[in-house]
Formats: sequence, structure tokens, C-alpha cells
Amino acid sequence: MPLNWAPAGGVAGSAPSAGSVTATSSPAVDPLLREHGDTQVPPGAVDLAVNVQPGPPTWLAERLAAAVPDLAGYPDDRAARAAAAARHGRPAEECLLVDGAAEAFWLLAHVLRPRLAACVHPSFTEPEVALRTVGSTVVRVRRDPARDWRLDPSAVPAAADLVVLGRPDNPTGVVDPVETVAALTRPGRIVVVDEAFAEFLDDAGGVAGHRDLPGVVAVRSLTKLWGLAGLRVGYVTGPSDVIRTLGHGRQPWSVNRLALTAIEALTAPAAEDERRGRAAAVAELRTELIAGLRAVGSLEVWDAHANFVLVRSGRPGLRDRLLAHGLAARRADTFPGLDDRAVRIAVRDRATHQRLIAALHITENGGPA
Repeated sequence: MPLNWAPAGGVAGSAPSAGSVTATSSPAVDPLLREHGDTQVPPGAVDLAVNVQPGPPTWLAERLAAAVPDLAGYPDDRAARAAAAARHGRPAEECLLVDGAAEAFWLLAHVLRPRLAACVHPSFTEPEVALRTVGSTVVRVRRDPARDWRLDPSAVPAAADLVVLGRPDNPTGVVDPVETVAALTRPGRIVVVDEAFAEFLDDAGGVAGHRDLPGVVAVRSLTKLWGLAGLRVGYVTGPSDVIRTLGHGRQPWSVNRLALTAIEALTAPAAEDERRGRAAAVAELRTELIAGLRAVGSLEVWDAHANFVLVRSGRPGLRDRLLAHGLAARRADTFPGLDDRAVRIAVRDRATHQRLIAALHITENGGPA
């Protein structure tokens, strides 16, 4: 393995400006980094916080039900692993099945134990939490909203032996070009690309399909588009030596039989047409939502490539103002680099979007459009 795994003390604080890098030595993990959308919807409120599509397709639910009689047997991941790997043109030894993407981030941190890790923010915070937990020094590299959140690879410290970025990024929705990921690669470095929302892209192959990128590990999730957050289904692709090492460091049978059934079914070619259809339906609703949000006139609204949109007001407390109208958006101040002027809004149905837009005209402009 090229990575130097010896742990070192030190964790990160918030970066002061876009594109800058900050590291601190405090061993504490900010509890806000463990805040996620599933804890932010009060009873009776409309859920705009959780970025998971509603429910799996009927055919998949039936297949899962048919697998229940086999639960007496231990999980055998060979068929599902081969299917997931083949989806990206890889041999099975370049793929590891995981109990959701979060397990992958904890495995990467606990097995590789980088000395200096760079986390690109704002982004999903569990990778940073895992890295802090093992004592790695973590630096935060800030995306710049003036660049539409696209990463400047030169902002990543050359000394970082592990880099984590999202593609599409959560919560900004930006998709960095593959060339940006390639620019981050170098001998002795692992580049971890969080592709949990790649199922929403036109080309869902993503970085996971680029075997030509040295040291790049892609973390995939099948829970978002397919409505399976409660089942925990994901996988990792990357160089065979990295995958083998991660596999040796995990607990046995961590992916259950039902999850294996789902992975095998959803990574098979037969599922691709439905995936495209689901992604296209979300994209159409997202386009309409973005247009409606921009029509409010007093909000910053960024283009996105997943099932959520990042919105920023000129005033703090946007989430609280929406909550007063019974709408629970995902708070954004838990993402390093953002504050309570911003919220992440999940793509929902048209009626919910219309209710949201009407509420924003009141909260931001003082009255109806």
C-alpha cells in the first residue's frame, strides 16, 4: 500500500475563507458534524430535509420478500460483488460491498489511518468524523461559491496523503470534472470520491468506472435514488490492493442477505432503464424547483445535479422561518463553510414545491408573489 497509515494527532477547525486550508489540534469532534437530515423533521412538518427518494420499486420489494426464507444462511457476497464490479467494467477484486456508504468512510479511516487528510467542504461530514476519531490530522479545503462551488485542486495541500471530496457534492450539488479528480492524484495518496448521489447523473458510471485514475477510491450508495436508506446498501471501487486491505479490516458478514439481494438486482443491466427514468424524473422536478426558487428574487440558488438544492438567504435563520410555515428544510450550518443563512432543500413533488415557494415569498419578501 502506498499510504503511510501511522496515525498523528490533530483535527481541523473551520476554514476562514473559500479555497483556504485550516488544521487544528483539538481532539474533540464537534457534535454538529453528526447532525443529519433524518433528525431535523419535527412531527407534523413537511420533510424537505431527507434526501432519499420515497420507497423502492415494487419489483425490488417483491424480490426482497422472496429472499426472506433464505435468511437462515450466512451472507455470500460473491454474486452481488461481481455484479457491482461489472457495472463499472471492473473485476470483482476491485470492489467491496459495504453496509452503506458510512461504513466505507469508517473503514477507510480506521484501516488506512492517514497522517494528513484533506476534506473538501462543504460536504458530507461523516468522513471527517471518522478521520478525527482515529487521530488523523484533518485539514478543511473550502469550495468557493464564486466558482459555483467547483474545487480548485491546487488548494489541496500537497502533503495530504488522503483527500475526500463529493461528486455530486452534498450539499452544493456540484459535479467536479473527472480532470479535477485526476489532478488530485499523486504517488502515495488515496483520493476518496463520495459518489453517493451519482445514481442521479445521466452517466451513473462516475469515477467508479475510471480504472485509469491511480489511487482513486469511489464510494457508492444505492439508498438515495432507490429509497433504501433503511436497508444500507453500498459498495466501494478502487485499486485491488486498497480493496483487499479494506476487506481485511472489516467485521465479517457486515452486509446482510437482503442488502446483497438489492445490490445484485440494482447493479444489473436490467435495472439501468429504470434508474435513468427515476433520475430523469428527479431532474425535471429539480429544474422546476430551481426556477421557482430563483423567482423569489432574494435568494442565492445554485444549479445542482442530485435530488437536492442549496439555497442561501441574505438573512440568518432561513430554516427557522420555513419551519414556522410547517416546512422542515435541512439545516446547512452543520456543513463546514456554511451558516444559518442557507438550507438544503430536497426535491419533492410539485405541490410541495408550490407550497415552499409561496412560503418563501412571505418569509423573504413579506408577501405573495
